[in-house]
Amino acid sequence: MTSSNAERVPEWPTAEHVPAEELARRQGIRPIASVDDLARPDLFESDDELDDFLADLYTSRRAGAV
Repeated sequence: MTSSNAERVPEWPTAEHVPAEELARRQGIRPIASVDDLARPDLFESDDELDDFLADLYTSRRAGAV
């Protein structure tokens, strides 16, 4: 059975595929030269803030491991 008023699948505009390397170049992202580039010694304002973050992280990881 066919219907003349059947819904049509919308046609999505096709986006141009852009390789990750090109996206990085367009955004000015540079490769990491050293792991030291990732270091952020002032990320937490205090040791207590870091401890709170780690405790929350460990708790959230254990919550899914039943």
